[in-house]
Amino acid sequence: MNLFSKLREREASGRPLRVGLIGAGKFGSMYLAQVPRTPGIHLVGIADLSPANARANLARVDWPAERFSACSLDDAVKTRTTHVGDDWQALVAHPEIEIIIECTGNPPAAVEHALAAFRHGKHVINVTVEADAFCGPLLAHKAARAGVIYSLAYGDQPGLACELVDWARTAGFPVVAAGRGHKWLPQYRESTPDTVWTHWGLTAEQANEGGLKPKMFNAFLDGSEPAIESAAIANATGL
Repeated sequence: MNLFSKLREREASGRPLRVGLIGAGKFGSMYLAQVPRTPGIHLVGIADLSPANARANLARVDWPAERFSACSLDDAVKTRTTHVGDDWQALVAHPEIEIIIECTGNPPAAVEHALAAFRHGKHVINVTVEADAFCGPLLAHKAARAGVIYSLAYGDQPGLACELVDWARTAGFPVVAAGRGHKWLPQYRESTPDTVWTHWGLTAEQANEGGLKPKMFNAFLDGSEPAIESAAIANATGL
């Protein structure tokens, strides 16, 4: 049952999980930083509205340039490199890709991407939790009808909370409530995107260098994003 052991088996057998990533911004970059260190994974392609920004983020997380050359999706499969482009439809439709990671942060686009992936028989990991909070149960239903898996992101707080709920239920404990951690101080109510970095102990220059978006990090701070993520946990667990 160990995930790492199963990934190593896929690597040893020459059958890596073939993944397509839609959206290579801040959160996409966090995943990209993990890919070279994870066995049994081949990121076949990345689709982003700005391929240049996607390539810049690959370089930022120390991907060697030869791993994301200007190759086609077919060539990327053969050479185990990564295609970078802006055509998400081609990524979703490619027959060699098994899993789509939706990481755009754009809820309407995320729903469109997930539905298209289901039509092509792809499993979907949805990092755009706002889309899941609004449409998660229906997306899960449509995935089941298509015979594929729809999932929150492993490692993100909603996914981790759902894992704990599943563990408790499997161990025979009744679960009556679940949530996610958040330090919410009274002064955070006054936070805006213009003042948010002082609460995080950063300068605007440091935040910009790290590719951090003030609106996003203000949503973490003022409680709105934790509320959205709690809705996703409720959707996924039936709570």
